[in-house]
Amino acid sequence: MAEIKTQPTTADVHAFLEAATPERRRLDGIALAELFGEVTGAAPVLWGPTMVGYGSYSYRGASSEGDWPKVAFSPRKAQLSLYGLKDLPAGAELLPSLGKFTEGRGCVYVRKLDDIDLGVLRRLIEIAWNRSDDPER
Repeated sequence: MAEIKTQPTTADVHAFLEAATPERRRLDGIALAELFGEVTGAAPVLWGPTMVGYGSYSYRGASSEGDWPKVAFSPRKAQLSLYGLKDLPAGAELLPSLGKFTEGRGCVYVRKLDDIDLGVLRRLIEIAWNRSDDPER
């Protein structure tokens, strides 16, 4: 079974966010770090070179196993990537209320924070943060 390549690092999350470009992405990344930190109460950890994660859980899939952040985001140049928000049924049910977004297999893409309802995002983060390690949940 393959081990996942994205692992937690000791890199400085604040320095990573300050270096994000373009400026809109940097500002949104800093705002997301504040929101995720406020909701989770956890310190951010840089997972791989570009994902800011909070907490972790262990999983075992058909082709890989390992640890993954409960919730995470990445301020990529083209858009913000949000992870963990649609993994659980309650999150998937609430997701349509978020605002303007697109979906990838395991994440939600947002062009800018102004396009979404931050109250709904807060609730999605709470749902994902309170997950258990029980894969049936």
